[in-house]
Amino acid sequence: MKPYTPTHFGTITQALHWATALLVLIAFIYGPGGSEERIFSSARDLDRHIHETLGLSVLALTTLRILWRPFDRQPEAPHASRWMRTAATAVQAMLYVLLFALPMTAIAGSWLEGHPLTLLGGVEIAPLVGKSHALGATIATIHTWLGDSIMWLAGLHALAALYHHYVLRDEVLASMLPRRLSIWRPRRE
Repeated sequence: MKPYTPTHFGTITQALHWATALLVLIAFIYGPGGSEERIFSSARDLDRHIHETLGLSVLALTTLRILWRPFDRQPEAPHASRWMRTAATAVQAMLYVLLFALPMTAIAGSWLEGHPLTLLGGVEIAPLVGKSHALGATIATIHTWLGDSIMWLAGLHALAALYHHYVLRDEVLASMLPRRLSIWRPRRE
């Protein structure tokens, strides 16, 4: 008798995956961008507060996801060529690195430029490091590049899931969707 292998990721993993994806997208949209004067202008306060709150939320969710991973059930990976398995592993690793690097570069850049983190509800977290404006500005620029990179990589990740679903007709996309969306399951011909 073949041992049981789940066809879906667990509900908690799915929730963490989709919540993180949504928060990253919204944080990207609300990222004030531009010069330091523009980002920290009072006219951009609400956008910055939303962006920084979402960024810290992404950091918290990603940490939870990493901690939860050993306890979750993992569906068996579909048969795929070696290069596809390698690419999938590399993209997943890069996404995790970016999910940690983005909030950390935002925190470091803000604090080194002498700005507190400002969250929704009026919460401020004062800089915990000494001011080094030039280094902070460099890290803030890196944060912007990483933000663009995660959007491109997440788009590639989504396209790969759609390719698996519509071209390869396997269960990769369905494994991350709630079971009640089983209409999305590919039908083998």
